[in-house]
Amino acid sequence: MDSVLTGVTETSDLWETLASSVTLHAALYALLTLVIGLIVVRVVTVLLRKALGRARADGRIVTYAVAGVRFALLTVVVLIAADQLGIPITSLVALLSVLSLAITLAVQTVLSNVAGGLVMVATRPFSVGDIVTIGGDTGTVEEIRLTHTCIDTVSGTRIILPNGTVASEKVTNLSALGKRRVEVAVSASYDAPVSMVRKACLEAVAAVDHVLSDPAPAVLVTSYGESSIAYLVLCWCKPTDYLSVYYPLTEALRESFLRNNVEMTYNHLNVHIIDTPERMKDDEKALH
Repeated sequence: MDSVLTGVTETSDLWETLASSVTLHAALYALLTLVIGLIVVRVVTVLLRKALGRARADGRIVTYAVAGVRFALLTVVVLIAADQLGIPITSLVALLSVLSLAITLAVQTVLSNVAGGLVMVATRPFSVGDIVTIGGDTGTVEEIRLTHTCIDTVSGTRIILPNGTVASEKVTNLSALGKRRVEVAVSASYDAPVSMVRKACLEAVAAVDHVLSDPAPAVLVTSYGESSIAYLVLCWCKPTDYLSVYYPLTEALRESFLRNNVEMTYNHLNVHIIDTPERMKDDEKALH
């Protein structure tokens, strides 16, 4: 009981000492500092919100970013005002530092993802609706949040990628240029002239929908194999039409080769038997 009374008395003495040390001049300075600080915080958060709005950032990311900056600035303003009043803030700063370190270690992964989200807001490697490849996964970006990004694949699955991973991975944006090139490799016999093969390939391209005329389709000779010539058929389409062009074109090439009497080769071995006079004599003896 005595220890409790002693603690109360010491606390009371501390507040009395603090109250006696706070002058009207210091209180006015602290109040002025607080008012100016609040105005600065207001201006900074408004400018930050406008900047993120011009960057077309996700609404949730804007809210979290502005709230975090406001909290940090308000903490600084309160500490400065307390210092103006003569309140010792060294211990308070040390305590806040320890608490900040503990919280940072506890949510290190979350903070890494948040940092990745902020990097994405600043760099804008892709937007909602873009077709991207991230770490080997290809799909359409459906949602960008502060901590993760959602992409939907053509197989009907949703992949949720942490923004920390997205920020460190190689990102391929297939929609950024507004068009995508379709490449289909085929092979044809050496007996078929290159001009005939090119004609058959271009007929197949013309039979497929959603192919862009500019850039124009092209057929290139890529290599000469042991039993065939390798060709590469190139055409362009909108990113959203890629699969609607790739698979029909693959099928149309087979049909066009058949119509133009072009042999689509495959791995095989041709054995040629040459009859010599000596062998013909041996065969005749064997018959008799």
